[in-house]
Amino acid sequence: TLKTCSFNESVERIQVFLDTGGRPLNAEVNLWQGPDNAPQKIKVYLEDGMKRPFSAVIDTPGAGNAIAIRNTAPMEFPLSAYVEADNGGPGPARALGANTKPRTVQGGAVFTTPFAPNVKSIQIMLNTDGRPLQARLELLQGPNNNKQVMEVYCEDGMDRPFFVVVETPGDGNVVRIVNTATLEYPLSAHVEAFEIDNNRDMAQRGAG
Repeated sequence: TLKTCSFNESVERIQVFLDTGGRPLNAEVNLWQGPDNAPQKIKVYLEDGMKRPFSAVIDTPGAGNAIAIRNTAPMEFPLSAYVEADNGGPGPARALGANTKPRTVQGGAVFTTPFAPNVKSIQIMLNTDGRPLQARLELLQGPNNNKQVMEVYCEDGMDRPFFVVVETPGDGNVVRIVNTATLEYPLSAHVEAFEIDNNRDMAQRGAG
């Protein structure tokens, strides 16, 4: 099933939220700009769309923008999609980029970072100097145990950076970012904790 939503040119960015009732989720989220032009494409896999929903903000410079969401799973695996315009401030991608130090990931390289158990969610922003961006983001919990996978393409990683918030319930969460482009197309990755459970942190210190 394919659903589309168009926006006027005054909309600077769009928030997209996908979830399920606890079943797996497989979907494609594409930004369209005019006929036969998709400057941003995202393939999403969630092992559990209730525990770890998909929550991204997509920049929409220019006119003629529309979001297309396709559920690529079988009929017995429906999803819920929420799409809303977001015009407040510079946007979360720009804010994260301005306040964190990036990690350069060369084409073909892999960047991996673990998170403490008290981190409830993380924010990730990928961008480039204006060149195309191709990457695979994975949330792992245990060796090669993918809980969430996103395959991202951006025609211009400066005009349209990729920003997503990933829920990280449980222990042993690791983020892996793979630059699937060739060597001459590096990307910058900003990965930071978004929500922290301070009560859990205090309880662990008390137990220690």
